[in-house]
Amino acid sequence: MTDEIKFDPELKAAIEEGRAHTKMILDAIQSFKDPDERAMALKRALLKFDYSDNIGNTLELNEASEQITIPRSNSGGSIRLKIYRPDSHDRKLPCVYNIHGGGMIVGSIDNSEAQLSSLSETLGAIIIDVDYRLAPENPYPAGVDDCYDGLVWVWNHADDLNIDSSRIGLFGESAGGGLAAATALKARDSGGPEILFQALITPMLDDRNNTPSSHMCSGLWPSWPREMNVLGWRALLGDRVGMDNVSPYAAPARAENLCNLPSAYIEVGGMEVFRDEDISYARRLMENNVPVELHVYPGTFHTWYAQVPEATVSKRALRNRMEWIQNQLKKK
Repeated sequence: MTDEIKFDPELKAAIEEGRAHTKMILDAIQSFKDPDERAMALKRALLKFDYSDNIGNTLELNEASEQITIPRSNSGGSIRLKIYRPDSHDRKLPCVYNIHGGGMIVGSIDNSEAQLSSLSETLGAIIIDVDYRLAPENPYPAGVDDCYDGLVWVWNHADDLNIDSSRIGLFGESAGGGLAAATALKARDSGGPEILFQALITPMLDDRNNTPSSHMCSGLWPSWPREMNVLGWRALLGDRVGMDNVSPYAAPARAENLCNLPSAYIEVGGMEVFRDEDISYARRLMENNVPVELHVYPGTFHTWYAQVPEATVSKRALRNRMEWIQNQLKKK
């Protein structure tokens, strides 16, 4: 770090706390030399710290309206979904299909109830949260397959769920943002379901970790430094990470064709590991005539809005995000 790196002053306390947490996690994994063992050690350390609690739980808690399990399409087993509904509705509602974050290795639908129950009321929409399989126990393509299977199931059962199938959008944060982008690609290439929008919040898109922001955000960074990101991708892809044959359904930044994708909202911190890959993805979507709204918030680290929701920059980010989604849901 240098004196040129300037965080938003309202985030100061969270920055110091974040650096302490990062040190604790990096210290816990430093003795593991094998990359696969190191990735598993990172997962254990994150679970011990309960890192996923810092992602998304910023609003009052209400219980989920319903929890169900659905069958996987071709690999056996089942996928758990949580369904959140507004208190009162007498017509078919739009749907926001949520994919949680956690670096591909931690997190669950039990960590987002606060955000999603409130979001359902605010948007007047049904929110469906998918509990996808996590790496390294379940490497690619398990996670994105679960996300896509869940989306297909929602589409096929839209009438039963009281969902307007013409107004289904994707929402994902961090790893969930990457999986949302991948699910949009897979839906396009598979002939459906039709997706209204993709809201990608600080998305994890590129396994190569070769951008200036990836190298800048290393060591005792406040949240999700390069060292953790490298291991998250290692957990997902194993020896394939960084190779030429990585699928865009694993790392959407690898996609050569970004045509005919749904409108995108991309939000990223100005001082985080994903900054440059997210800006690049937004630019490439625009070059392929996909409507994009891109927000880069100076002086902010990964998921700052969840850790310091009272900061001015957090309120601005959350307001911009909500306004965009509300406008998308009104389009059809």
